[in-house]
Parts: sequence; structure tokens; C-alpha cells
Amino acid sequence: MNNQLIKSTLKTKEATTQLIVNADLPRGKISKHIYGHFAEHLGRCIYEGLWVGPESHIPNTDGIRNDVLAALKKLSIPVLRWPGGCFADEYHWKDGIGPNENRKRMVNTHWGGVVENNHFGTHEFMRLCELLECEPYICGNVGSGTVQEMSEWVEYMTFNGESPMANWRQENGRTEPWSLTYFGVGNENWGCGGNMRPEYYADLYRRYQTYVRNYDGNQLYKIAGGANIDDYKWTEVLMREAGTMMDGLSLHYYTIPGDFWLGKGSALDFTEDEWFITLKRAYYMDELITKHGQIMDQYDPEKRVGLIVDEWGTWFDVEPGTNPGFLYQQNSIRDALVAAIHFNIFHKHNDRVHMANIAQMVNVLQAMILTEGDQFILTPTYHVFEMYRVHQDAERVELAAITRDYVTKQEAIPAINATASRDAEGVLHISLCQLDHENGDKVEIDLRGIGTISEVSARILTADHLNAHNTFEQPDLVSPRDHEVQLTEEGKLIFDVPAMSVITLTVR
Repeated sequence: MNNQLIKSTLKTKEATTQLIVNADLPRGKISKHIYGHFAEHLGRCIYEGLWVGPESHIPNTDGIRNDVLAALKKLSIPVLRWPGGCFADEYHWKDGIGPNENRKRMVNTHWGGVVENNHFGTHEFMRLCELLECEPYICGNVGSGTVQEMSEWVEYMTFNGESPMANWRQENGRTEPWSLTYFGVGNENWGCGGNMRPEYYADLYRRYQTYVRNYDGNQLYKIAGGANIDDYKWTEVLMREAGTMMDGLSLHYYTIPGDFWLGKGSALDFTEDEWFITLKRAYYMDELITKHGQIMDQYDPEKRVGLIVDEWGTWFDVEPGTNPGFLYQQNSIRDALVAAIHFNIFHKHNDRVHMANIAQMVNVLQAMILTEGDQFILTPTYHVFEMYRVHQDAERVELAAITRDYVTKQEAIPAINATASRDAEGVLHISLCQLDHENGDKVEIDLRGIGTISEVSARILTADHLNAHNTFEQPDLVSPRDHEVQLTEEGKLIFDVPAMSVITLTVR
């Protein structure tokens, strides 16, 4: 039985969706790193979003703004990817250390052509990770960097003895080395990271990773730059030529309702057709993971190498009047549903997906938080991350669903999809999303293998119109609230789920 056995047999608007949850049938741990994040030197993600500098009037800790920091800590962020993205393959880490007045200024050629002053560098990023209590995921420069540069960066961060790089780190105020596990050897080397062929990058990866050394008993998890969407040849070549030398292989896929080059579509001004297309394309992640995973299985049947989905999320046209290179977009209930779909898919493939990183953390693409000066708001996507955090490092359990079709213009996707897990204390959590923009459903959950139930609760995120979103004037328009659930004498859960909703249930 699969995690999500979908039988689209119920057609009526008032049909009951039936879920069967076998709480005593474990299906492996859901890595907390699936809930990872990504912060690139792009637009107002780093500067203004996370970093305001120690002299700012905005309250901060060592230059990192306190309001954003406090909100992000509530998500229990496990891992943060930095400095890119495309920016990583033009970033030279030595420009971002030492006194600010001595740091080299550069042009951010990928994102808006603005001047990057390098005030946020290695020390500042590692400090951010310490404050967030998350693991750093560093992406090294293969596209325009050297083997020596990458090797010395690892030495600078992680070596605990005497060496030129370790001594330099201490001179810059950090005595002890940082804890570092995740290191990416390049980014999108098929595109902005060098426009390479997979055969060429595979050889470069083999060379560069050789010098990404483990110091003082450290064991780095090395991640190779993987495919763009459905480039299965790239995965084939990388696994064949370098699979034994990597711990992870990345995959990038963005949910775009329009055309990447001709117009992606608006984040807020969209039609019902665009709503449906967006959600249907979010489902495509399942096919991508399945097919890339099948190729990886040929070379790695034990699934030692993780599929690292380190860029995912919605990508729309920028908000009118903003810098096109800053990728600033609003965030609606539609984005929340896209996030929930992805989490359910990642859970389903928990044996192969070791990490995922949404793009991006603040003010860019499908962000958690939007800021304007000293103001900030939480997005609907933020709330989905908060509602789903209960699944981090929990044991996925078997779930089957019988749901109706959500149909528009002869196309159909399941109206509801769901996931379930049990945490270390035995508490069962069930999360589901309802995608229909017009009609809600009645849901009945048959709980099996759970034992005596003492308490059931639920929280819901929903909206009354397609483009509902939070603004600085109405920051809580789309936010979670408690939801009523009935526990029957037979031990079943029954509740209504309105259109356009995400729900997480807790069963003790």
C-alpha cells in the first residue's frame, strides 16, 4: 500500500473523503531537513530582510533584525542554505571577512546589478545559524572559483589546529571552528553556474570534492549540483560518474503557472484557471522525484545518496513597481497550498529525499516573511511551515485516501491529499490540504493501530477568496485558527474542510 493511494471515485460536491491511517505501520523517518530554508544574496532577502547592521535603528542582535529572527525561530528551522543560488558561483568568500571597511565591493550581476558590499559574510551567516539554532548549508563556488579557494574556505570554517586559514579565522574574532555538515559543490552548473555539460561537471565535481576535506574528525555531507527539473540525463551521468563520491544530489523545480520567459503569471491577479494550473504543476514534483529516484536507484539501491530539493516553491512575476531583479512577490492562500502539497510529496518519498530548501526565506519568491522598513508580516506559507513542523523527524505512518476529483475544463487532480506521522512521544499528526477553489468536503478518518484516544485537536488555515493574503494593514487576514473535529464512538474522526484549506490534526 502506498502512502497516498488515491482513488478518485467520489464526484459529488458534498462527497465524503475517507482516510485510513494505520498508526502502527511505520514507513521511515521524515527528515527534519525537508523543512530547510534558503537565503541568497538576492534583492532584499539578506539586506533589509535578515541583516540591518549593528548600527540600525531596527532592534537587532549583532546586525540581525530581532523581529524576523524571533518569527523564524518559531518554525524550528533545521538547516539554512547560503549564499546562493546563482550568486554562489560568483561569490568569493574572502571578500566577505574582516573589518567591513576593508571588504571588497562587487556587482551582483545576477540579481539587479546592484552593489554588494559584502557586510554579510561567513561570520555573519554562521552567527545567524547559531541564533536560529539551525545547521548551515554552504554552497561553494565552482563556476568562477578555484579548487584552492573552496578548499581554503572549508579549512577556514572547520579546522581546529594551526594553519594559515585557521589563524586568519582567529584573527577575525572566531577562536573555535564552526560546526559544518552540509557543503554544496557548485550550483546549477548546467546554467548560471557555468553552462556545463553533465560529463564536464561530473569531472569537475570529482576534482573539487577531493579538496573539500574533513578536519578534526568532521564528516562533511557533500552535495553535487543536480538536475534542472526533468533533465534525467544529468542525473544519469552524475550518478554514473560521481555517485560514489557524493552524499547528496540536488534537484531544482519551481511551480510556475505561466511561461518562465514570456510571463510567469501574477502572484495576486490570477484567474481560476491559473489557480488550478498552479496546483496541478505543484503535483509534478511527485513525478520528478519518482523518475530521478529511479535513476538513482540503479546506481544506489541502498538509497545512501540523498535527493536534495534545495530550490523549490512558486515563482511569479515581480510585484509592479519593484526591481525586476529582486524577485519580490506577494504570498497568498494559493502559495500555502503549494507548500502543503510539496510537504506531502516529500514525506511520501522520505526514503530518498533527505533535504529540501524553499526559495526563499525573506522578501524573495515564496517567502516566509515580507518586510518594509521596520515592519514585517508573516505569509500564508509561513503558517504552513509552522503547522507542519510537528512532522519533523517523526515516523511516517501508512495512509490511504479515497477522495473526489477536483475538475476544471476536463482536467482533474485529487481534491484532497494528506500525510500522517507519529512523533517520539507517540502523538499522531495528520495534515491535509483541500485544493478546490469552490467546494469543501466532509472528511472521515478511520484510525487504526492507535490505541486509546484521550484528546483530538485541529488547526486550519483557510481563506474566503482566491488571492487572500496578508498585508501590512491586515497582517493576520490569513492565519491559523482552531477547527472543530468530532471523535465518534467507533474511534473515527469526522470534520468539515472548507475550500482552499490546510489542516493539521493532533491525536493523543
